[in-house]
Amino acid sequence: MQRNNSNHNEHNSLIQSGRRGILRIIFGRSMVILLLLVLQFFLVFARLYDVFQDIPLLFGGVEIFTAIMLLHVLNTRDNPSIKLSWSIIIAVLPVFGTLLYFFVQLDLGHRMVKKMVESSIEECGKYAPDQTELIGRLKHEDKNLANLVHYMRHHGNFPIYTNTQVTYFPLGEDKFKQMLIQLEKAEKFIFMEYFIIADGYMWQKILDTLCRKVRQGVEVRVLYDGTAAIYNLPYGYPKQLQRLGIQCKMFSPVRPFVSTYHNNRDHRKILVVDGKVAFTGGINLEDRYINKERVFGHWKDTAVMVQGEAAQGFTLMFLQMWNYNEKVRVFEPYLKLPEDVPVTDGFVLPYGDSPLDNENVGEMVYLNILNQARDYVYIMTPYLILDHEMLTALCFAARRGVDVRLILPHIPDKKYAFALARSHYGELYEAGVKIYEYTPGFVHAKVFLSDDEHAVVGTINLDYRSLYLHFECAAYLYKVPALADILADFRKTMEKCHRITREDIQKRFFLYRLFGRLLKFIAPLM
Repeated sequence: MQRNNSNHNEHNSLIQSGRRGILRIIFGRSMVILLLLVLQFFLVFARLYDVFQDIPLLFGGVEIFTAIMLLHVLNTRDNPSIKLSWSIIIAVLPVFGTLLYFFVQLDLGHRMVKKMVESSIEECGKYAPDQTELIGRLKHEDKNLANLVHYMRHHGNFPIYTNTQVTYFPLGEDKFKQMLIQLEKAEKFIFMEYFIIADGYMWQKILDTLCRKVRQGVEVRVLYDGTAAIYNLPYGYPKQLQRLGIQCKMFSPVRPFVSTYHNNRDHRKILVVDGKVAFTGGINLEDRYINKERVFGHWKDTAVMVQGEAAQGFTLMFLQMWNYNEKVRVFEPYLKLPEDVPVTDGFVLPYGDSPLDNENVGEMVYLNILNQARDYVYIMTPYLILDHEMLTALCFAARRGVDVRLILPHIPDKKYAFALARSHYGELYEAGVKIYEYTPGFVHAKVFLSDDEHAVVGTINLDYRSLYLHFECAAYLYKVPALADILADFRKTMEKCHRITREDIQKRFFLYRLFGRLLKFIAPLM
């Protein structure tokens, strides 16, 4: 009977996954791309007779138009890989490429949202605490870290904290158990910001707790990304929660043909309880993240809980997003440092990355770790869609003798992303990077660990969406005791992995590499 229930759940999961795929096409760029391609070919063939009569004039006009567009693209502030992709598309298919380019760049469905979010982030900066003394201490302890903190303060107003206890969770089940414990302890407020909320065992357990806390007088706010209305929740779900006494918002709802699920999504995962405790990591509020539902084998994910001063950093980040469309923005009452903070070693730097400021904070932090590493850099990531800078940094670190290891999924959730990841294997392998695939299933963790001193646990994937398009967050950890737990988890996870060999790359992955190479020229736009 249990096996039949399991098969039934898997069948339902596959059906749901198929529906998500269809909705992704309808509400995403795919439908727009299809329509623009039809327009492109219609213009080519509908007036074929007239074209032959005016070939010199037509081709001359197309050449001038294409040259103007290419000059425009090459002079934007985009990443060079993104510029190259757009240049190829516009050069090969001028009408289709130009219309698609302006559709994406104008981003009609999100322009007003962008302005409001930028304003909220700027206003939130006023409440970052003065840390002159702490930064002075850092300069004596680790000049490289002090320089990174200087960068974070000037490009995002992200403070660094001490007196913070860090707990690392190697699985979603571990985080979920502790989440319920901390939610029960809430006395003042609960802030939740997640990319995915889906009805199921996990969310119902959390929702039952939230409703109970509301009845006890606790203020509860829930913020989730607008894509959840396509795949997981009814469009009017915020109103359902509001009737239960829970303040709820959907960030930037997706509208067909006007906005797409690719553009500037809120990919962050934050839980704050009373400003004393905060969580972040890769784990969304959906059953597959705690292995209650299995479609891609065992789901490996990670998270951290911070208790103490650093919880304020995540409170700040939540309020940035919550207040973006508020007429009266309230910050200060929620930003008081807890009185009973632990006295601990090390530092914690909660930070976010916004796609609106032309500053790729998430990528800069990863590059800084790779460039400063002395002994090793261990990385877990679900996706490996690399730009030139990140690929160069990974290879250079390995070539200068740093032990660089990547743990990636063996069972993919997206076939195209898997193919793109494997298209990088050859160059990474030749540089000396050690690549592992997690054979039990899918790795969704986003973790960097280096030299027993530095680590990042958060939401930031090694792909273009996370590094350039989405709102993200993470915790930068320096010399905290929990680094030993992260290292132990890496070693334990590697025992369950297959290490990629030259034979794997040359023979077993031929079709993946071929498909990946075909996709590479549009990878920055996916």
